[in-house]
Amino acid sequence: MLRSLFKVHSMKVHRVEGRFRMGKRKGEWQRFSKEVISDTEEDAIEKVYSLLGSKHRVKRTNIKIYDTEKVDEEEVEDHMIQDRIEMED
Repeated sequence: MLRSLFKVHSMKVHRVEGRFRMGKRKGEWQRFSKEVISDTEEDAIEKVYSLLGSKHRVKRTNIKIYDTEKVDEEEVEDHMIQDRIEMED
């Protein structure tokens, strides 16, 4: 019961798709599709920039985002996000 008092809103999952350049010079463009939890599409894009930059050391200028969409909880493919959604329920 106490848990439901603190639940302000349900989680929103966004899928962000695009490409990023691997390597320092003329590296190849690598496709990606990343699901993140965020309130807005803009926040989802910021989170993807941050994740790719920290994990692959890619600058924002080497990341091209083509599509962002909100994903229903039933359509989530990322297992960690699925687990987090189940914990909230």
